[in-house]
Amino acid sequence: MPDGPEVSEVFAIADRYVDEFAALDPIAATSAGVRGHDDRLTDYSPAGADARAGLARRAIAALAAAPKPTDADRVAAGVMTERLAVAVDQHDAGERLRDLRVIGSPVQSIRQCFDLMSHETPQDWETVRARMARVPEAVEGFVAALREGMARGVVAARRQALACAQQCEAWSGPQPYFRELAARRPGDDALARAAESATEAYGRLAAFLRDEYAPAADERDPVGRDRYALFARAFNGIELDLDETYDWGWHELDRIEAAMRSVAERILPGEPLPAVVEHLEADPNRSIEGADAFLAWNQQLIDDTIAALDGTHFDIPPPLRRCEAMIAPPGGAAAMYYTPPSEDFGRPGRTWYPTLGRTRFPLWREVSICYHEAVPGHHLQVGQTKYLADRLSRYQRAFGFVSGHGEGWALYAERLMAELGYLDDPAWEMGMLAAQAMRAVRVIVDIGMHLELPSRDHDGARWTPQLALPFVVERSRFPEAFMRSEVDRYLGWPGQAISYKVGERVWLACRDEARARHGAAFDLKAWHSYALALGGMGLGPLRDELARF
Repeated sequence: MPDGPEVSEVFAIADRYVDEFAALDPIAATSAGVRGHDDRLTDYSPAGADARAGLARRAIAALAAAPKPTDADRVAAGVMTERLAVAVDQHDAGERLRDLRVIGSPVQSIRQCFDLMSHETPQDWETVRARMARVPEAVEGFVAALREGMARGVVAARRQALACAQQCEAWSGPQPYFRELAARRPGDDALARAAESATEAYGRLAAFLRDEYAPAADERDPVGRDRYALFARAFNGIELDLDETYDWGWHELDRIEAAMRSVAERILPGEPLPAVVEHLEADPNRSIEGADAFLAWNQQLIDDTIAALDGTHFDIPPPLRRCEAMIAPPGGAAAMYYTPPSEDFGRPGRTWYPTLGRTRFPLWREVSICYHEAVPGHHLQVGQTKYLADRLSRYQRAFGFVSGHGEGWALYAERLMAELGYLDDPAWEMGMLAAQAMRAVRVIVDIGMHLELPSRDHDGARWTPQLALPFVVERSRFPEAFMRSEVDRYLGWPGQAISYKVGERVWLACRDEARARHGAAFDLKAWHSYALALGGMGLGPLRDELARF
């Protein structure tokens, strides 16, 4: 908070909002590490969504009227107002009535929040039991919202409904998540009963999505230009020229593929790129057998990177020098992800790796992915925001994450590690470039499919999921199973997939502008410190604030 004994009005509004929002959205509170709500679940019914939108409207009005005597107040109010305004706009557009997708929807949130809970003491398990007992109610509230959407003709795509039904079937059938969690505490009959009720609730949700919702869902996947623009604003915090961004995605892919061909020559001279990728996938010297061994390798890389970067290129606070590598529970999306530390750092930041049933792990891609998810990527950025309680409002620390800002930084972090010499092994550099190519592919197909734009590589044919899948497999060099999951993700989460490259583009442009302003006096470590101390925000505000460096 700002210096002095008094808390500013803006920071006081932010404090009150976090407390009230956490009570209305306990799952978001758990994700953000806000304590005190882990025994409850979010009300996803229309009434629950209305309550959260009403809270946002009141906070926007209060912030508009509050004095802003300091830069800290100005930035805090601006960040919070921009984020809450787009949330209200999405609510008013009916998006909370069709919140159904393979990632980032209540289908996953109700289940995944249990991953973030402590399971150590008897009191921890009592909290788990209390929350688990509320799973049927939370599922019923979500179904009520979907039914209301059906009545209004506001529905998600059929593809998303069927894919989410499969997830629910996995968690209630072959891989009964709640029963397996309860089995970790044998003899607790109340927990076993709660697990059975939660499992049955997910079974009912699967049947509803498959048998009732899917037939009424939208047969078409594209959301169209207007809805896409709203989603893109929510995920990026900037007004985008979508056509220019689409064209830029093609240019980026061309640039990255040229770099990949150059690196391929250092690995297998004279061989085409697909042969080099096949070699890296099969190379026994760059692979690990067994999930436990891979987890240990991942943890060691995180620990070594923190030790190497702290005090040289970054100043990493003590609570952030711990980041746990985890294997993600089965049944979710295919992409690796990060969960932040709690406000008090009692729960550390964690990276989660879905094995997808594999037992062999080629490493050529994994080095840069680790840098993306841990340090200097998400863990450093998000953890730094949590740590700066003396400079950032509680809203900024708990709920200020914006995908374009955060994912853009994490993608920038991958490139930064190459610049610093940590990817000098051409296999690791190829992995970074492959990840960059995949993110450029995302820009092309995400905008292309939802706006139904013509494809440059298919004689002007307009993008469809059928056209996209072979394209993303070929041009990303990622496995087909993973990219199939990715296409479903893009179709259900419009505007999110582009945030990586769009965000990186803004971060790089801001760094270039700072270098140009300062010339030989430019200090990269100081620029990083200044940028990370701003906390999360939309890309538009970020561009404005970094212009002050």
